Amino acid sequence: MEFELDSGNTAWLLASASLVLLMTPGLAFFYGGMVRGKSVLNMMMMSFSAIGVVGLIWVLYGYSLAFGSDVAGLFGNPADYFGLTLDNAASPTTGVGIPALVFAGFQATFAIITVALISGAIADRVKFGTWIVFTIIWVTVVYAPLAHWVWGGGMFGADGWLASALSLPIDFAGGTVVHINAGAAGLALALVIGKRKGFGREPMRPHNLPFVMLGAALLWFGWFGFNAGSELAADGTAGRAWINTLVATGVAMLAWLATEKFRDGHATSLGAASGVVAGLVAITPAAGTVDTYGAIVIGLVSGILCALAVGLKYRFGYDDSLDVVGVHLVGGLVGTVLIGFFATNGRYDSFYFEGSQDGLFYGGGVTQLLSQIVAAVIALAFSFVLTAIIGVILKATLGWRIPEENEVAGIDLAVHGETAYETITQGTGSVIREVRA
Repeated sequence: MEFELDSGNTAWLLASASLVLLMTPGLAFFYGGMVRGKSVLNMMMMSFSAIGVVGLIWVLYGYSLAFGSDVAGLFGNPADYFGLTLDNAASPTTGVGIPALVFAGFQATFAIITVALISGAIADRVKFGTWIVFTIIWVTVVYAPLAHWVWGGGMFGADGWLASALSLPIDFAGGTVVHINAGAAGLALALVIGKRKGFGREPMRPHNLPFVMLGAALLWFGWFGFNAGSELAADGTAGRAWINTLVATGVAMLAWLATEKFRDGHATSLGAASGVVAGLVAITPAAGTVDTYGAIVIGLVSGILCALAVGLKYRFGYDDSLDVVGVHLVGGLVGTVLIGFFATNGRYDSFYFEGSQDGLFYGGGVTQLLSQIVAAVIALAFSFVLTAIIGVILKATLGWRIPEENEVAGIDLAVHGETAYETITQGTGSVIREVRA
């Protein structure tokens, strides 16, 4: 069966998919600048490898697991679109005039960056081969099923049990599927793998703050495709998502800097970059469903709470190297729950939703808030438990940790046989220069 192509919507989604794909190299710079100089290449390789591994899996069976015909509300039939041999009528996106392959490509970029986000929690200390195997298993067992629950017609969908019991949970662009999912997984792996040598006793400062700022800028740029593209149409709701992504992120950055200044006496470039990411994370699930005032509050709350949350690892003794928990888990929870207060006549004229729902502050009562909380808690528990199981199995079989001497000397040279920088002693000083292959 053919459908009528909407060239405007299709072009917008192709552009959005390209923007979201750029976010993973942007994340590589963001994370790469935050680690020590002896680990930067390995950190960036963990992000880049996610593009290759997840891209292949998504084409073979990942898209089918997420968006195939529903199996008991838990996952899609992996055989439905195996190898993405799709015709134009093989996807529910045909209702907005977008070819199935374009939608599948857009969703592939979400799966890729979700996996890459997890890597920041386990920086500096894991075997690259084990990371690759984890990526294959995790996107299959954790990511694809959760994406199916929320966006693929599973148990969080319009016909699912949560919508029947309370209200349809809102996740416009990935608060549960991407950020709570990645944050909970990062926490689970950090606990299973253990701390870096010297954690809490020696400084582990970012080695290249310009890299961090560049990465944050690329993430912010790409995130307009992430959020506005999730409307699946070039329309007013996409415009609302774009504006909310701008304002919430800017407010979160300012709120993080103000928190830093009050607490530490300095507003730092690392804080600015981290505040940007915190705001982007929090507005993601709400981007097309709140007004400007809701976006401002979400940015303000996420900037403050995430700035405070990044210190929890020292209080509780887990080594989340690059604050995946403090930024993505906390930010994802903030955005997902605050929808229950600020959703205002959400227009879901895209593939994802139908109807409209209002939050508590807009006359909708507590039903939507309760639905948001239940969805967030279930997503967190699902990701944490399954990731912990995967992590323990890999620890007992392949092993996670590189040898201690390699961790001390530098994972880049030990694992990849190369370094990002070379230190040359000249007289009484030392000069850092790039290695030119």
